[in-house]
Amino acid sequence: MQIGLFDHLERSPDRPLSTQFDERLEFAVAADDAGFYGLHVAEHHCSPLNTIPVPGVWLAAVARATKRLRFGPLVYLLPLYSPLRLAEEICMLDHLSRGRFECGVGRGVSPFELAYHKIKHEDSRDIFKDAYECLKAALGNETFSYESERYQYKNVPMPLRPLQQPWPAFWYGSSNEEGSIWAGEQGMHFTTNGPPERAKTNIDAYRAALAKRGGAAQPKADFAGGAAIGMMRHIVVADTDAEAVRIAKPALEHHAGSLNWIRKLNGSSEFTNRTNVHRGESFESWRDMGMVIAGSPETVVREITKQVGFTGVNYLITYLFFGTMSAADAHRSLQLFRTQVMPKIKDL
Repeated sequence: MQIGLFDHLERSPDRPLSTQFDERLEFAVAADDAGFYGLHVAEHHCSPLNTIPVPGVWLAAVARATKRLRFGPLVYLLPLYSPLRLAEEICMLDHLSRGRFECGVGRGVSPFELAYHKIKHEDSRDIFKDAYECLKAALGNETFSYESERYQYKNVPMPLRPLQQPWPAFWYGSSNEEGSIWAGEQGMHFTTNGPPERAKTNIDAYRAALAKRGGAAQPKADFAGGAAIGMMRHIVVADTDAEAVRIAKPALEHHAGSLNWIRKLNGSSEFTNRTNVHRGESFESWRDMGMVIAGSPETVVREITKQVGFTGVNYLITYLFFGTMSAADAHRSLQLFRTQVMPKIKDL
């Protein structure tokens, strides 16, 4: 079992953004020291859910602040990028980190964010798949050509090459079976979210497609079977269950409000149904669905063991710093997780 870290870097109402950036970089360094496998960050636009809508800028800072931690977007929203420009950015980040970059890609979950960029959500899947093929062509060749309705490149020189050959490993996150199957067919590394039952459905679909393909396109020895199969959980560890809930409840409910902010701004319930992800705003609803785990080390170990056993993941992506949490509470939770939880779940 490998352990990762996820972050939206959402806007907190009680401190300057510059302070938040400092806190999150310090937290990434602490996760690096704790032996976490990777740090994954979201890309969102025009929303307080995300303060790093240009994730490459943030990840360049992470590259220089950490030593062993692998990192990357989960995900780059490919319909919003020039594949050529993004390929060059990926090469830079791979070299800045000396080969620690992990490339998550996707089409974008929010129809509202895509619309602000003049992209129709119903077209985004086709655009994404086209951009993905074009991106691989750019990364994988010293001179590349690519021809489609959207992208036309001919004999483009690529003197900037990735350190990891032919390119950094690709990752995909999905909350539905269609995306899970596609990720398996591509041999990508995979993450999912949602209640354990839904997560297991997606994981089973991914595993079946991956097995049919014959395995990961770029196998990783750090994960059993060569493919990372991840699940994300918001986790708060404290000395007692009551103290963990005291910290987690307001932080999670602020975070849930941020998740729903852009949908409410647009006066639509379509986002809830389309994304197949729980959008309730109470801590209790998240806890009842197994999507937030808050408690003493013993409580957290017990719940993680149960969910890992049920879903069969080999990568637990923890969300340890979110919402209105203070840096002190987040670091205390990380320290307890490092010393009293990680040793007991590493062999799951």
